[in-house]
Amino acid sequence: MAAKKVDIMELKQLLLLKSKGESNRSCERLLGIHRNTINPYVQMFRASGLSYSTLLEYSEKELNDLLPAKGTIDSNRYGTFSDYLPYFTKELKKPGCTREQLWREYITKHPNGYGYSTFNGHLARWRHSTKGSGKLDHKYGDAIYVDYTGKKMQIVNKQTGEEIDVEIFVGMLPASQYTFVEATMSQKKDDFISSMNRCLQYFGGVPQTIVTDNLKSAVIKSSKYSAVLNKSLKDMAVHYKTSINPTRSYSPQDKALVEGAVKLVYQRIFYPLDKQTFFSLSELNKAINEKLSEYNNFHMKQLGTSRFMQFSDHEKTYLSPLPSQPYELKEYKKAKVQKMGFVYLHHDKNYYSVPYRYIGYNVEVQYTSEDVEIYYKSERIANHKRNYKRGSYTKKDDHLSSSHKFYKDWSPSYFINWAKKSGNHVAAYTEKLLNQNSYPEIAYKQCLGIINLKKDYSEERLDKACEIAMDQYKHGYHIIKNILINKMDIADNSSTINPHITEHDNIRGAEFYN
Repeated sequence: MAAKKVDIMELKQLLLLKSKGESNRSCERLLGIHRNTINPYVQMFRASGLSYSTLLEYSEKELNDLLPAKGTIDSNRYGTFSDYLPYFTKELKKPGCTREQLWREYITKHPNGYGYSTFNGHLARWRHSTKGSGKLDHKYGDAIYVDYTGKKMQIVNKQTGEEIDVEIFVGMLPASQYTFVEATMSQKKDDFISSMNRCLQYFGGVPQTIVTDNLKSAVIKSSKYSAVLNKSLKDMAVHYKTSINPTRSYSPQDKALVEGAVKLVYQRIFYPLDKQTFFSLSELNKAINEKLSEYNNFHMKQLGTSRFMQFSDHEKTYLSPLPSQPYELKEYKKAKVQKMGFVYLHHDKNYYSVPYRYIGYNVEVQYTSEDVEIYYKSERIANHKRNYKRGSYTKKDDHLSSSHKFYKDWSPSYFINWAKKSGNHVAAYTEKLLNQNSYPEIAYKQCLGIINLKKDYSEERLDKACEIAMDQYKHGYHIIKNILINKMDIADNSSTINPHITEHDNIRGAEFYN
């Protein structure tokens, strides 16, 4: 079994921790990645002869080039051994079974496997790690535990009187138990990352790791051993120079402390505010913040201090400084470069250019509220300011090949003037097509298609087809093409159409109903 492939963002988090002097064992705990996966990467970093701080400055492509291809990291021996661990544990429960017998069975099948003493050491450590967890010893600045409360609070719509459920986000530094609480409209990714931004601002610093529950907004695929995080959350961790470590599924001891804090939040915040009515999220959060201040300043007799004093006197200095700007959510979408050299961003329904040599390639579009960046194999190939106008083409002239340069001149007047060369009806129909859409750019491709029909049909036929379709309710390329295909423009319309009912005395005219 090959070593687990670690993605670039996790590697950057590993580099960050190593630059701070963390051991491989500590990195295993903070990142949730097995030490046997971390060790070969650390060896490769050292073999490069570059410092961890230098490697942190490398782009994703440069780091990819530095590392060997997938599957070359040799952890086969431990991988094979670890597959037997559940079996060994089960067999040892049987009367008469010894470790030596299991080792002989293992070494017979795998002659290059571990010796007896190493076998015993690995097996003993694994069996010990699967037993009771015991009391966790939390260090200052080590982690933030985050979760949502199971129960919800409510705000009231002033117009309708409807009660709207809102989510309650809780973040806690376990060493000092200093806590942040706020209400949000949902647990979706946008709201979750916004809450994380405000939580870190509230604490005034960043811990070594952020421990999340297996939230849908954080985790793509939950796992008892190695959850798969969504890319936006990994990007947030890189921005704050920290790591994300989701709790293990079906392991409540991993989040026992934050769940204990949630119970206290019910007592100290939910219940005191239960009889009050709030008409907006900001109004509710203002009340929550007042109760939160009381909660954090509450004098705990058993410790002889408050959560706030523990934080300010001890833990605060162990947090890393915040970056100059909070993290801005970045979205990731897969796309294919179209024949004209543009990538379609479905969210805004518009287009962005890339260098023409990437036409036909699959790329990744990364975008924030301000910028759009396009990557091919981890290398940025284009960047643009985000354009919210639907149907628009955002382009850079140097991206277009010589045969595509005319795209930069596209405008409604450009297409109308071009259409006039094929006939007045073509021009009039083109103008109607452009006016049919709120954003003319959406119709550009159809206009281009109509004008190019003259390559397969004469300009006279094209002009006649546009005349026939002029008064229809909807206008479009396929309407004109169907008229031409079915030869409706050259049909003999001179013959009179006879009514299907013959005239006779029993038919009453319209005047009968006056």
